[in-house]
Amino acid sequence: MARITLDHIRHAYGPNPQSDKDYALREVDHEWNDGGAYALLGPSGCGKTTLLNIISGLLQPSHGRILFDGKDVTNLATQARNIAQVFQFPVIYDTMTVYDNLAFPLRNRGVAEPEVDRRVRDMLDVIDLAPMARRKAQGLTADQKQKISLGRGLVRNDVNAILFDEPLTVIDPHMKWVLRSQLKRLHKQFGFTMVYVTHDQTEALTFADKVVVMYEGEIVQIGTPAELFEKPSHTFVGYFIGSPGMNVLPAKLDGSRVTIGAESLTLDYAPKAAAGAKTELGIRPEFIRIGREGMPVTINRVEDIGRQKIVRADFAGQPISIVVTEDAEIPAEARVTFDPTAINIYADSWRVGREG
Repeated sequence: MARITLDHIRHAYGPNPQSDKDYALREVDHEWNDGGAYALLGPSGCGKTTLLNIISGLLQPSHGRILFDGKDVTNLATQARNIAQVFQFPVIYDTMTVYDNLAFPLRNRGVAEPEVDRRVRDMLDVIDLAPMARRKAQGLTADQKQKISLGRGLVRNDVNAILFDEPLTVIDPHMKWVLRSQLKRLHKQFGFTMVYVTHDQTEALTFADKVVVMYEGEIVQIGTPAELFEKPSHTFVGYFIGSPGMNVLPAKLDGSRVTIGAESLTLDYAPKAAAGAKTELGIRPEFIRIGREGMPVTINRVEDIGRQKIVRADFAGQPISIVVTEDAEIPAEARVTFDPTAINIYADSWRVGREG
């Protein structure tokens, strides 16, 4: 496995880029640990696949270097980087059997046939295709073919990294959960360095040790699922992670005093924001309490989603969402309080703390 270093990587698809908006991938300067499981998460067009293809060698960056274990591989072809890549749509050999599809990358590298047989049979059990081992791949369903692609990437134990580009798009919902669990188990068992691209926060948060959130061509936060939820570094992370996402409300700062419309509250610290910055308060719906005390809200509707209810309301002239338990009382003249430990303050979309 490999430690992956992204050394001031930038990429533009057009010639002669002049400004940040000309880059599909703005500057990325990070190091990912050997054996780590990372998810690249973000909306379509944010640069996830561009970054993955730079790591794999399908793209050469416009600027910067990529290193595996300190070795510069920027100009090396994909095959020289010794990686496995699983794409969004299955890439398999239809005329081969399921068994031979899995055996192909091993035989191509000269692995002894008894070892090929052992690894292939183990992987057939993992991807639940053992009964189909001798069937031709042609005619299998899309999710069965994608399981072959996944298995072919995982059957090797000599790779620097395994890269996944939205591999579960064509898989049915139940099988997605099964395969995510299997990928996580295999990662813990073998210590592969894995990079997994997805726009699905559930996939990212359940698969990865660290989630890399991308927005408009740059990385806005790398963190554990808990860090992304509790302390979003950027307002985009706040409302992209979670369902519903974080409430982001225009706010004015005066020392430790925060004012939203006609309402105000006091923090136990004074956030530091540059003069003229756009300041906002972020609070997740789970950390707002609704009752008869606190600041007034106007309730618009209540959505019952089973064990919880989502209350949609107006607070200080701004729409907010509040998550309450299924049996929670919602007064006619409701008021709210914010958990002070769960409040985040943002200046120009970036989180500021005691030191700014």
